[in-house]
Amino acid sequence: MRLSESEPTTPQPKTDISQELSALNLGEEKPTSPVDKTPIAENIPTAISEGESNIGFGPVLRNRNFLTLWSGQVFSQLADKIYLVLIIAIVANRFQSENQTISGWVSALMMAFTIPAVLFGSLAGVYVDRWPKKLVLIGTNLLRGALVLSIPLLLAAAKGVSLGGLPLGFYILLVITLAVSTLTQLFAPAEQATIPMLVAKDNLLSANSLYTTTMIGSLIVGFAVGQPVLDLADHLFQYIGLPWNVGKELVVGGSYTLAGLILIFLNGKEAKLPLPGESPHVLQDIKDGVDYINRQPRIRSALIQLIILFSVFASMTVLVVRLAEIIPGMKASQFGFLLAAGGVGMGLGAAFLGHYGQKFPASRLTFYGSIGFAASLIGLSFFNHSLWGSLVMMALMGLSAAPIAIPMQTTIQGETPEEMRGKVFGLQNNATNIALSLPLAFTGVAETFLGLQVVLIVLAAIVLAGRLLTWYICRTGANT
Repeated sequence: MRLSESEPTTPQPKTDISQELSALNLGEEKPTSPVDKTPIAENIPTAISEGESNIGFGPVLRNRNFLTLWSGQVFSQLADKIYLVLIIAIVANRFQSENQTISGWVSALMMAFTIPAVLFGSLAGVYVDRWPKKLVLIGTNLLRGALVLSIPLLLAAAKGVSLGGLPLGFYILLVITLAVSTLTQLFAPAEQATIPMLVAKDNLLSANSLYTTTMIGSLIVGFAVGQPVLDLADHLFQYIGLPWNVGKELVVGGSYTLAGLILIFLNGKEAKLPLPGESPHVLQDIKDGVDYINRQPRIRSALIQLIILFSVFASMTVLVVRLAEIIPGMKASQFGFLLAAGGVGMGLGAAFLGHYGQKFPASRLTFYGSIGFAASLIGLSFFNHSLWGSLVMMALMGLSAAPIAIPMQTTIQGETPEEMRGKVFGLQNNATNIALSLPLAFTGVAETFLGLQVVLIVLAAIVLAGRLLTWYICRTGANT
């Protein structure tokens, strides 16, 4: 793919940079470096016209290919988050009986959504490295859109049919959820591996700031206003007078489909792929990815910090429910306000990093982020009966998370060669999904026996210990 939308610079003596940039603009085949066999354009800074700044959001927002990818991400991420709201609404309306708890239904659906994330994350990365990433991005969105849009027809066909004491329609929802989640495992590493193909290395921090802001924003919007949006779609269909009650499915399926259609306009070439008849050696490719991570202390450290960060976030999604329950004037069902405060803080942190983060080394950013994150957890343990104190601490937590998550993701993207990105990002997504799942099972039990304050302090200690561990890994790795 083209590296950027930039104009060529003035030729420098004794180099062939001008020829390389000319080849980029004309769409010719790019020469490769004899050392690493990757396009030379990926090893040089992006050229910028006179008077333009090469830091901040400006360069990435002027990059039409990145804007295309980002636009597709917006609709795909929104669809991902609202999909969970959709299937829970379908269960509540169609399958849940009066005086029956919805927890059992939801647990089965969440397992169907989580199992592919744990089992197929690494496998997906292997195939992403061997398939055209543009095709993966488009195909996974269009297929997910088709699956969601087929839900009304399939449920109508299965109406009144039971299997093993459960409605056949519920089994259909489980199968569709498994398929949607499996396709998501392919989309995620393909998207992450495409960003450094479109954006110069100097601008990866800004690109990842936008990526993270969009991810957090879709999380807040999806869970906070997903249900009202779906209800509005149904009311709109009724107002128009259409006989089908499919507004919810059209919103989610349409978002996936729109994301796929937008990504069709992604331009550029990818690195040479394996021959079409060559089968991937799955286990060997996964081993190659693990070995590469083990040989790269900075990438290994970045992965450890991201896994710890997501584990703590997963724990907080459980703990904020209890926190909302004990704060005077709040109900447990209003925990979304606390999560929203964290999202706002992270959005502000991402915006700051996008503009000014290039001026600071990643190690310093993650150090300050880890200190702030741990401090916010300790502060929350002492202000857990104060609404405003809790909101401020949650905002500080999000603000401190940004300088951990964004520089670490940028480090992985910038230091992983293109032929290894799918494998590395597949392993990262697999580890992240496990890190997000395990705390959901244990945090509630720990809070019951140890209390909220103790659990928050333990989480702060884990954050600091993780930072110390990664510092040691980088230090010993540099000395070997």
